[in-house]
Amino acid sequence: MNKITLVHTHIHKRRTGITRSIENVLPYFKSPFKPLIYGNRVEWPLISFGQIFKMALKKTYFVMHCHRNNEIYLALFLKLIGGNFKLVSSRHAETTPSKLTAFLLGKSAVVVALTQRMADALPMDAIVVGHGVDVEKFKPNTHLFKEVTQANIISCAGRVRQAKGHHTLVSALAPELAKNPTWALAIIGKVDNEKFVASLKEIIAKYKVEKQVYFFDERPDIIEIYQASHTVVAPSFSEGFSLVCAEAMACGCNTIATKNVGIHSKLIKHGVSGYTFEAGNHSELQEIVSGIMSSKIPHLGVEARKTICDHWSAQKEASELAAVYLN
Repeated sequence: MNKITLVHTHIHKRRTGITRSIENVLPYFKSPFKPLIYGNRVEWPLISFGQIFKMALKKTYFVMHCHRNNEIYLALFLKLIGGNFKLVSSRHAETTPSKLTAFLLGKSAVVVALTQRMADALPMDAIVVGHGVDVEKFKPNTHLFKEVTQANIISCAGRVRQAKGHHTLVSALAPELAKNPTWALAIIGKVDNEKFVASLKEIIAKYKVEKQVYFFDERPDIIEIYQASHTVVAPSFSEGFSLVCAEAMACGCNTIATKNVGIHSKLIKHGVSGYTFEAGNHSELQEIVSGIMSSKIPHLGVEARKTICDHWSAQKEASELAAVYLN
């Protein structure tokens, strides 16, 4: 039996959460698929434009899964020259799509939304398939974060900007760090606005914890960072899915996230598999962090990992997507 070529597209200038979500799921596509990547920055075997073009001209059947508007443009061009393939497009944002995006999504055979809220915001029917985590890669292990000298690390990964809740994070943690010199905060992500970072550093300076707060640009060793972290905080005001939260939980981290943002409240049962707080409420976050630092509340990493393994694995996502491709 010939395998069906499955092309995931990734035409983007940098690695993002979408990149990791694609890498997480690709290893779990079994027969009858041969999964390949068209584009760049994804660690997986590639298919060239020439190869796709030839498949389209020969009307060889395949499945193409797009994640961005520019990728759907490519798919529509291939349709125009007679390509015989099933176009599946994912929506990665909860906002109502622009008229252009809605038009492009409407050209797909199937639209996949990551959450029900995303699906509800679309002007067409969508199938809900949440991201999954490769629990064989994202798992507990002992690692040192060599650039951080403190023994206990709280980390926050993602673009550094207002919407991601970094002001809330620093406001909550700085006074607690001042009382706990063996603890550190590591902020990892691309900076959108240097003035915003300067405002965070003013809070850090106020509490004299400059040597306990570290800023790092986005980096490829995110798994090792989770594994070296005692706790991971996802303080954002809005999220598409929040893969960071799921990946941190898979690594056995004590995980704190904002309530009802992305799928935080579906991933985390407060006090059982992690902790949640209202977005923007630095006092509530500070109380949780204080309890963690003083060991008054427990580390919930074991239950966090079990939750991801049982309900949010990449293997489960691949199985659900395979049904979409074959239907």
